[in-house]
Amino acid sequence: MDAHRFSTVAEVFRASVLSHGAHAFLAVPAKAGRDYHAGGHEITYGQALAAVDALVAAYRAAGYGHGHRVALMLDNRPEHLLHFLALNALGITQVPVNPDYLHHELFYLLDHSEADLAVVLSKHRPRMDRVAAERAKPLPVAEAADRLGPLPRALTPPRGEAPTRATEAGLMYTSGTTGRPKGCIIDNHYCLTAGAAYLGYGGHLTLRPGAERLINPLPLFHINAGIISFVALLMTAGCQIIPDRFHPGTWWDDVIATRATAMHYLGIMPPILMKQDPSPRDRQHGLRFGLGAGIDPAIHAAFEARFGLPMVEVWGMSETGRLFTDAHDPRRVDTRAFGRPWPPFEARVVDDRGTEVVRGLPGELVVRCAGPDPRQGFFRGYLKDPEATAKAWAGGWFHTGDVATQGDDGMLYFVERRKNIIRRSGENISAAEVENGILEHPAIAKVTALAIEDELRDEEVMACVVLRPGHAPVIETAEAIAAYGRERLAYYKVPGWIVFVDDLPTTSTQKVQKGLIFAEGQDPRSHARAFDLRTAKRREAR
Repeated sequence: MDAHRFSTVAEVFRASVLSHGAHAFLAVPAKAGRDYHAGGHEITYGQALAAVDALVAAYRAAGYGHGHRVALMLDNRPEHLLHFLALNALGITQVPVNPDYLHHELFYLLDHSEADLAVVLSKHRPRMDRVAAERAKPLPVAEAADRLGPLPRALTPPRGEAPTRATEAGLMYTSGTTGRPKGCIIDNHYCLTAGAAYLGYGGHLTLRPGAERLINPLPLFHINAGIISFVALLMTAGCQIIPDRFHPGTWWDDVIATRATAMHYLGIMPPILMKQDPSPRDRQHGLRFGLGAGIDPAIHAAFEARFGLPMVEVWGMSETGRLFTDAHDPRRVDTRAFGRPWPPFEARVVDDRGTEVVRGLPGELVVRCAGPDPRQGFFRGYLKDPEATAKAWAGGWFHTGDVATQGDDGMLYFVERRKNIIRRSGENISAAEVENGILEHPAIAKVTALAIEDELRDEEVMACVVLRPGHAPVIETAEAIAAYGRERLAYYKVPGWIVFVDDLPTTSTQKVQKGLIFAEGQDPRSHARAFDLRTAKRREAR
């Protein structure tokens, strides 16, 4: 499919309906006890079109259209993608909402985005109503399950013109280093560029028109499942399989039952699957490839040998849309290689002055699009934050905040994250947000949050705490701080480890020097006053 022929994602969808209306469009694996599609579910492109058209009519009848923003809190359900297509057809921006957000996080996102409507599952309605009651700008709320409930009237009129490639399609919130998530503005051009780029990666990632069934356990409020893989499948009339999340015990059963031909993964998934006992299911699947980031080089080759599929490492960000991929043989599975620059996606590894470093030395990865517009196909900017946008694009290159090296042959290798970000189970967590969430606890004099290695979740949140006088560095104090955090932070952001230290080393400008808190080579988890609180870190513990 030639993406240049289309102006919107919705137009691509309709073109695939015309050519492949009977093909599977979305599928949901069976899961006993789930409150929706417990026996599994699948719809065709033709059936999806009827559902999307009904949603378009409902939104239009209530006065919603080009220029409005609609928040979607629909979990990992097919309804999310159907609503996205309906909104996109009308020129309405989708604002995906993480259902694990706590009240103050929800309020910030809905207030900052200035959403004109929130569409939620009935179980989320009380939480969204509370946000609506506190927001200065009115926030109409509607429920959606198998069908859309009555929509409240739009409070402002839409624009008159039809949506174009430049029309805002999504406002995707991503963690920043300031403690507040940033709203990445993406337009239709971004979405179509990202989808077309996926089709061009080739090698092990070649998508066969009308044949692929991709199982993606990542959340739909993230760019991967919600935009990149989804649009690529629209362009090839493929089927996206949507589990509610990754379930290790039933993963291979779900892959086999849904006839998946490809999978997306997080770095935490391969080690969990490798620890399971060998089974005939290991090779009964029909997967042609896996795509993801963060697989441990120590098990990469062993995973591929056991399960019989290439696991292709990639790199990307919400801001970039495009990915770097190590999809062509010979792949560097014993390293953290993630691909070479490919036209028009360019990359450099630079020092703090923006000067390219010698090949093989670490530096910050910066990227751009070749040609007169380096931002072509990237996000449009951070909502209401032109300073952060300008800083990210300093020197005409997008500064990723990731440390990488580059070989003489151009291959890029991931080293570490430069930003103050903790990557836990695929979620980007702002260390500053964690710090702000627990700082007011009466026992805490100073606190800093950092990432520590975790065998299952890639990284875990550790809070390094200096106590106020009168408070003891014991497990009861740690548990009280964690409980305090659970009232103010989404469950996955709450510290999984708390360590009590005598002081926090700082620079002359009072910035915490996190690298000096522990002795060189010391595992922070081995500290005498470190307490493991991970067992209390569950959704049910919110």
